Amino acid sequence: MPEPGSPHYDRTIFYISDGTGITAETFGHSLLTQFEHLRLREVRLPFVDSVEKARQAVERIDRQALLDRHRPIVFSTLVDASINDVVRLANCRFLDLFATFVEPLESEFGVRSTHTIGRSHTATNTEAYQRRIAAINYSLAHDDGQQHADLANAEVILIGVSRSGKTPTSLYLAMQHGIRAANYPLIPDDFERRRLPMVLYRYKPKLFGLSIAPERLSEIRNERRPGSRYASLENCRYEVREAEALMRREGIRWLSSTTKSIEEIAATILQQLDIG
Repeated sequence: MPEPGSPHYDRTIFYISDGTGITAETFGHSLLTQFEHLRLREVRLPFVDSVEKARQAVERIDRQALLDRHRPIVFSTLVDASINDVVRLANCRFLDLFATFVEPLESEFGVRSTHTIGRSHTATNTEAYQRRIAAINYSLAHDDGQQHADLANAEVILIGVSRSGKTPTSLYLAMQHGIRAANYPLIPDDFERRRLPMVLYRYKPKLFGLSIAPERLSEIRNERRPGSRYASLENCRYEVREAEALMRREGIRWLSSTTKSIEEIAATILQQLDIG
């Protein structure tokens, strides 16, 4: 039984992999978003690359099944058949992501897959890997308007009020897509002038705006600076209203980040600016 005072979860989800587990977790998250009212405990079990580690994983899954009184859901990207067979013995609902897709592809291509452990996380594409690293460094150097230099090399420049989601979106674009993304804050001085920061006009085709519901913005800012004017709902309403009006006047494409995931925001930016 759960300890007194501990949160109640409907089910426990395990992501198990011979590598980092990121692939299993990403795919699992995509599926689980279809069940929005469930409260799920999520556990990642990475680097399960031997039969002994597989047995340890089974013990952990079985213990959780006893505690929950429901069998856990296991998303697996295990490649080695002998390791996979061990984990299948756990008291769980086992979802083998590789088998679901690899076996039909083997049949279609008429060849066997390599079944190489950790293959999806090796630096087999050095050029793409180096591009992502360079993009991450670029985005960090051009976060929150830190640098004006080299903006000509940006592929996108995100603008919006403070805490509207610019930094995480910039880093996601860099890490996942190798996109050089800078971001620039819109501040009260810009609203008083009714103009963008002057440095941005020469790069206007690269601009994309993020907005956010004032109520959500106030919540986020209060976590950082509780009780401040910066976080007050009145100020947040003013900044969001003025920022959206400015973007409309300047003809800048923008969206609200309030109910969208970073993945959705990034996909929209890539599509609308035709980059990536």
